[in-house]
Amino acid sequence: MKKELEAFDRLLKIMDELREKCPWDKKQTLESLRTLTIEETYELADAIIKNDLKELQKELGDLLLHIVFYSKIGSEKNAFNMTDVINGINEKLVHRHPHVFGDIKVQDHREVEENWEEIKMKEKDRDNSVLSGVPESLPALVKANRIQQKVRVVGFDWEKRSQIWDKVKEELSELQHEVESEDQEKIEAEFGDLFFSLINAARLYDIDPETALERTNKKFIKRFNYLENQTIKKGKSLKGMSLDEMNLVWEAAKKFD
Repeated sequence: MKKELEAFDRLLKIMDELREKCPWDKKQTLESLRTLTIEETYELADAIIKNDLKELQKELGDLLLHIVFYSKIGSEKNAFNMTDVINGINEKLVHRHPHVFGDIKVQDHREVEENWEEIKMKEKDRDNSVLSGVPESLPALVKANRIQQKVRVVGFDWEKRSQIWDKVKEELSELQHEVESEDQEKIEAEFGDLFFSLINAARLYDIDPETALERTNKKFIKRFNYLENQTIKKGKSLKGMSLDEMNLVWEAAKKFD
């Protein structure tokens, strides 16, 4: 623990010096750091997906730097400092884990999630809406999943998870109907409904839809790169190949998944 505290103290001192002496660091604001933080967060997510622990360590450091940076700017505005940030999360963790730091009993992780959301709603002074804690800027797929997680806490969910498949089939049927009508706005709306129901199904089966889709993205990229490389080796062009020819190579690429 001593080494960790010493390392963190050194980071805080480095940030103080950078804010004082470095032209680039001096000009940064909360707003200018925002997009950089988003980029760092995605780089961290990439390292996690790749299971690259060395890269993960590096990206965690980059993200920690941003937290320290925001806290430094907050202290300059006399709004908050690093101590406030850390104390805040300490108190939140203790308060929202009564099954660890109190006498509440839970059966599994789902009860922990339900307690967390209930406590979170009680903490809000003005807006007690179930969905008020879902950031508007979240990517649509992540937001849909978060919405469904939150409404589940208050009982707005399927009694049996298998029931979701009737809903998926219903939404697919409605989409197919609108496709035949060729009404672009209605087709888009039905695509959204189908996506939402599939995300709901993933949640019910304890699958993170973002992770599942990214896994498929990477699988597709790997197979397509194989297809492209094999085509080049044969002195051909993808544009000059038939779909059947490409499918033969594509099937071969599956062996390397």
